[in-house]
Amino acid sequence: MATFLFCSLDAALVGDIAWQVAREGHDVKYYIEADSDREIADGFVPKTDDWRTEVEWADVIIFDDIWVGSDVGTGELARELRAEGHAVVGGTPNTDRLEEDRGYAMAILEEHGVNTIEHHVFEDFDAGIRHVQKDSAPYVIKPLGEVQNVKRLLYVGNEDDGSDVVDVLRAYKKAWGHRMKGFQLQRKVEGVEVAVCGFFNGESFVEPINFNFEHKKLFPGNIGPSTGEMGTSMFWAGRNELFTETLGKLEGWLAGEEYVGSIDINCIVNEDGIYPLEFTPRFGYPTVTLQEESFESGTGQFFLDLANGRDPGLEVHRGYQIAVRVVLPPFPFDDQETYDENSRNAAVVFESDSRDGIHIEDAKRVPVEGAERSAGERSEPEAAVDGQWRVAGESGMPLVVTGKGETMQAAREQAYERIDDILIPNCYYRDDIGERWIDGDGDRLQAWGYLGPAV
Repeated sequence: MATFLFCSLDAALVGDIAWQVAREGHDVKYYIEADSDREIADGFVPKTDDWRTEVEWADVIIFDDIWVGSDVGTGELARELRAEGHAVVGGTPNTDRLEEDRGYAMAILEEHGVNTIEHHVFEDFDAGIRHVQKDSAPYVIKPLGEVQNVKRLLYVGNEDDGSDVVDVLRAYKKAWGHRMKGFQLQRKVEGVEVAVCGFFNGESFVEPINFNFEHKKLFPGNIGPSTGEMGTSMFWAGRNELFTETLGKLEGWLAGEEYVGSIDINCIVNEDGIYPLEFTPRFGYPTVTLQEESFESGTGQFFLDLANGRDPGLEVHRGYQIAVRVVLPPFPFDDQETYDENSRNAAVVFESDSRDGIHIEDAKRVPVEGAERSAGERSEPEAAVDGQWRVAGESGMPLVVTGKGETMQAAREQAYERIDDILIPNCYYRDDIGERWIDGDGDRLQAWGYLGPAV
């Protein structure tokens, strides 16, 4: 058994992975920087108030994001800790920049021979508007810097002349000009959106490779405002063309960076080629929750091996997997009054004893009145004495529910049957996660020859 220190230096994101590692018998401590999130994962994992004092205690240190408050910075911390001899899952200043600076990310791809979509970076709204008016076409607006975390600001144009993009840029200038310091305009490409995700151990990618499909809009049918993510479908495979033409070409660069962790590149794919859109040089959420659910070998041992430069010999579920994010008002918006009235501290009630496929995000566990536990007794999630599950934090994202199956439809059925056993007042979720694959995305990728060998 090993000791693990999980660090959320901005919002609390990695509580579910910490919980899983603790359930496997490892010693875990979890640090959360944001005051509003401190209660998240209470009752599920042990906490610490000062992560730096636990560095020497930990066999593995895991950072869950690139942000330290409103600044990019965990990559620098991870690099310093590795230089001191610690085993760390985390990035570097340059890999952090892949997410924070979209222009830099595209330059790295081009430098390593990866095909890219036409793109332009602007710091001035009027310059961006003039560009669209001069070179009329549908574009995607992608904010740069800290404001890119406001996911609803990403806009995908629909008009052939770009007129809707011009209107949105004018609106953003008025409403967000004081915060949006820059943006990227990316030419819109039609096709299948798929993310290629690999775990890197400082020297090379470990296999198998993960291929996942994000569902970012709030409502079924891909309607409504953009969110961080409403659900994910995925499968695992070998080093097929999707991998070799994207992340595979960056393997040497990542080795030079001594990067350790998950790195994801989202792409649009069609019969003409593979077009990378953006990087996630860290865990994705809820992607990592679904990845962990599909691990058939130990999660703690996987991260211990990964952080120490070894091949973990990862074993995964061979079929398909889906994850559904269960959310509460006012998600994806910020409205404290609405949250206080409808969601704060809401009870999570289960109609069955099973917790299979149930994963925490913004949740906590509180003692049941009259229940007692002896000092030092390990907390097991299914035991009644472990208390009532409740909503925590301020974001309205309490749970992720997963399903697995030999087919995507079987995975869907399992996940939604599990959701049917959960009662949370006012909760909502998308009921179409995985349908895009069934409705033709899988057939198109296969016909275009990108999927190649399975696991």
